[in-house]
Amino acid sequence: MDSLIVAVAQYLPFVIVAVGAAVWLRAPRSGKVAMVVEGVVALAAAGGLILVAAALHTDPRPFVVNPSVHPLFAHPADNGFPSDHTALSMTVAALVWVQRRTVGAVLAVLALCVGFARVLAHVHHTQDILAGAVIGIVAAAVGVLVWSLVSHRLPARLTGLDASTARTADPATTP
Repeated sequence: MDSLIVAVAQYLPFVIVAVGAAVWLRAPRSGKVAMVVEGVVALAAAGGLILVAAALHTDPRPFVVNPSVHPLFAHPADNGFPSDHTALSMTVAALVWVQRRTVGAVLAVLALCVGFARVLAHVHHTQDILAGAVIGIVAAAVGVLVWSLVSHRLPARLTGLDASTARTADPATTP
């Protein structure tokens, strides 16, 4: 059972990212451009939010708080708040959800599995996981918001929008 927990905690985030990449590959051109812009912005936002959250709250890892608890894999005894793995996994899940709701929902469940496997592996507390999940969702929302604000200003060949759609999308050009 320990090896399953370790595999989920350490390697499932790679599967989540790979599924996100597969969704991107199958997306139409407009979806690909949107996902790239949303992804870059969301990952930057997630990184910033993680740094801010870690600066505002310190949560020693379970094996630091209780030396009789041993993690299932080697991990530094640094601040465990928030869970970076959960934040990254949930960011990808939320971005995929925008393109493919069912796949995104499955990835969100898997992202929570990553987090709770890290709790079972004794490298995080539940609050670290919940904070990581919230950060991932907020970061993805920031990425989607930025895309919605800039997409109508980009050339139609990038966005897949035709000229009439682009004009109606921009309130400044609407008569």
